[in-house]
Amino acid sequence: MFCPGMSIRYPKQRGEWAELLFMARATEHGLVVAKPWGESSHYDFAVQYKKSFHRVQVKSTMSQKKNAYNCHLHGGRIYYTPEEVDFIAAYIIPRDLWYIVPAAVALTGQKRLYLTPDYQKSIYEPYREAWHLLRKRRRT
Repeated sequence: MFCPGMSIRYPKQRGEWAELLFMARATEHGLVVAKPWGESSHYDFAVQYKKSFHRVQVKSTMSQKKNAYNCHLHGGRIYYTPEEVDFIAAYIIPRDLWYIVPAAVALTGQKRLYLTPDYQKSIYEPYREAWHLLRKRRRT
């Protein structure tokens, strides 16, 4: 399956394209999306639903090894932590699939998320297109 994002040559531009897709999809799900000024925050978006806010880091991938797509869990050389990010929104470009993974699940010391959309028993399967998680009240 071909997705328009696959023809974007430069990774930085492809990431920016994925962020635009995230904003559109989140809005379709009734969420308000805000982008922090600059690039010094460890998250890409603040997502609001009613009185609740979540910090979301958007990642995208086309990288597939066997049946798994992998998303790096760092920006530059700095790895994300659950203290800085509430969710990882991982987009598999060739499949047009989003995984909305809580930081407590995604950021457990690993360097990558291995997403396997063809394996129904994957630990990340409950987070496939799980936009409803961004509408839940944030626990502090």
